[in-house]
Amino acid sequence: MTLDCDSPKEACGIFGVYGVENVAPIIYRGLFSLQHRGQEGAGIVVSDGSEISSVKGQGLVNDVFSRQPIDKLVGNLGIGHVRYSTTGSTRIQNVQPLVAECVDGLWVVAHNGNLVNAAPIRKMYQEAGAIFQTSTDSEVLVHLLADPMYRSRPRRVARALAELEGAFAFLLMTKNCVMAARDKQGFRPLSIGKLGDGYVFASETCALAQTGAEYLRDVCPGELVVADQAGLHSSTFVDEDESRLARCIFEMVYFARPDSQVFGENVHSVRLKYGEQLAVEHPVDADIVISIPDSGNSASLGFSRASGIPLDFGFIRNHYIGRTFIMPEADARSSGVDMKLSVLAEVVNGKRVVVVDDSIVRGTTIRRRVTSLREAGAKEVHVRVSCPPVRNPCFYGVDFPTRDELIAGHEDVETIREFIGADSLGYLSLEGLFLSFEGRHCFCDACFSGEYPTEIACKDGKQALESMSNELNLDI
Repeated sequence: MTLDCDSPKEACGIFGVYGVENVAPIIYRGLFSLQHRGQEGAGIVVSDGSEISSVKGQGLVNDVFSRQPIDKLVGNLGIGHVRYSTTGSTRIQNVQPLVAECVDGLWVVAHNGNLVNAAPIRKMYQEAGAIFQTSTDSEVLVHLLADPMYRSRPRRVARALAELEGAFAFLLMTKNCVMAARDKQGFRPLSIGKLGDGYVFASETCALAQTGAEYLRDVCPGELVVADQAGLHSSTFVDEDESRLARCIFEMVYFARPDSQVFGENVHSVRLKYGEQLAVEHPVDADIVISIPDSGNSASLGFSRASGIPLDFGFIRNHYIGRTFIMPEADARSSGVDMKLSVLAEVVNGKRVVVVDDSIVRGTTIRRRVTSLREAGAKEVHVRVSCPPVRNPCFYGVDFPTRDELIAGHEDVETIREFIGADSLGYLSLEGLFLSFEGRHCFCDACFSGEYPTEIACKDGKQALESMSNELNLDI
């Protein structure tokens, strides 16, 4: 990803285990594998069947659980979460999993995605006197579960989930079971694995591999899967033909790790094809191909193979700097970008260079990258992007909420080329983005096309619920 100082953020990573002895270290390893999905905060909640215990905090997985060791987390079931906020501010109350004590016991919730109808649901409960502890959209599910209208009826969890619109992969937990649910359109991935006699749930299959779990299948869109003493069983909470699939294509472009299986495809293989198609659509005479590490690596390899231009290392990444794409503050992201990559002048000096990246958001960072290549002696710099121009805001878990924040939202390709200082600029076409699949009909590509698969109840961005919390009408 072009790591712009105000670049977009993706939601989170979730990981859960049921029926395995001493689950906390397993969840830790799973979250460590999902760290790329969020580095703002992390948490683990476990149960031994009678008591629930938790550790959570702000920062990276390793930092959070070194400050608060997980030794006290004893149990055979639990869920964990790594967070980057797309709704709600950066504060400890918003770090998940959320733990709530209802009249019938404790509920634990971890969420990846963004609910587009959270604001009206939250307002309804607040006007009825409910108190919210966080400014995240995830908490509305807790209030639905606690609502007597749902609590007293059969299929309580399914009925509550059916009220939610937008993108969600949820893990829920009580003292004696773990539940996994995915929204009816399948925006976000969620996989099921087998570990010994128990079960594992993860945002990506790379986390299953890291913990030694065997991949079984994905949670289906609109499905609620329950792991308890009876084993694994499931039900649906929507009609089969209620809505079309809208899997987030940006998972393939950027979010997911290359070694994950997402939506039935290996991510590296898909990105490799993106690079090959990019070379077909935007050929160029050049001496070397380089990538913006790490998310541009697979596409740059594909571009090199299809074009016959040798692949080389033009940028060296400092792996001790976190993933700047999801750093929570603009200043931190800008500073991180400056520290993260350095140019290998010996490789690019006097060369015509093709730089392959996965996307451009604001354009400020790729502009710095082009400048640094020229300062290192590159004769020409040609930028190739393995997705179409990002022109539209996303309301399903990617934090670029307005067109004004997106350079392609108000500028054409030639103007962008001039702004970043490249000799040429080529984006993968929308048609090329879906050559690896059966077409666009099963995906959400609204950030490229502007065609949103749902109605959007609130378009105020990640601070919308924060603002609701502050708009108190006091009549004393």
